[in-house]
Amino acid sequence: MNILRTPDERFANLPDFPYAPKYVEVAGLRIAYVDEGPAEAATVLMLHGEPSWSFLYRKVIREVAAAGLRAVAPDLVGFGRSDKPADRGDYTYEKHVRWMAGWLEALDLTNVTLLCQDWGGLIGLRLVAEQPHRFARVVAANTFLPTGDQRTPDAFFTWQRFSQEVPVLPVGKLVARSCARPLAPEVAAAYDAPFPDESFKAGARQFPLLVPTSPDDPAAPANRRAWEALARFDKPFLTVFGDSDPITAGADRALQARIPGATGRPHATLARAGHFLQEDAGEELARHVIDLVRST
Repeated sequence: MNILRTPDERFANLPDFPYAPKYVEVAGLRIAYVDEGPAEAATVLMLHGEPSWSFLYRKVIREVAAAGLRAVAPDLVGFGRSDKPADRGDYTYEKHVRWMAGWLEALDLTNVTLLCQDWGGLIGLRLVAEQPHRFARVVAANTFLPTGDQRTPDAFFTWQRFSQEVPVLPVGKLVARSCARPLAPEVAAAYDAPFPDESFKAGARQFPLLVPTSPDDPAAPANRRAWEALARFDKPFLTVFGDSDPITAGADRALQARIPGATGRPHATLARAGHFLQEDAGEELARHVIDLVRST
């Protein structure tokens, strides 16, 4: 496996992101993560998605740590400060789940509140289904666990085609366009930091092709089994979605209907919040997470 590693200087002087990375090796790959707040406190695990990295959670990290909780935010393989296999064939849905399962086991995290968005949910909800003993609560934000049995929104296929056809994947601009509120230029640039050139974007290019959009997708059977486990998950499960995300609109209602732990929870829809609601309403998202931890 040809592995690329983004030079550290690419991450110098990031706006509002003073957090030093920590590292764990899993299956020969170095996985980076942020770990802030008291080590003995309840852990809030924040999983990002496509094409972002832990920088996306900087507002939430600040609020969660200030509330006396432990804020842990890894960079998925292929993103952020984590290693980046250069061959797109090295990325599969199952490998992403196994990489993060290995990371979770290496840190031996328990009493975890999962906060997941986009692919963070596609991976994180699999982890909850497979290792429910590690998780005390879940907050699902603009995400779902697709099996290919449901209709995929047209907006996703538009994004999928664009991601494969555009000569240069404009990561920072993509994040900015998927927010409902303006993004400062230096913030958009921080999303480009992990990718010195196109050779570093194999993971970002491959992710859109790995989402199950048909019943015979290779990942569909494992995700159906995960749904069977989630149908028995009766620990607190909260949805916090943005009101301006065409890709995941309505997925919150499906999660609420199928997961027992979602019954009676104060589910929220955040105003003027797009796909990257961490950017548009990070402090508000953090408050929902903190309130859930403190109340349950």
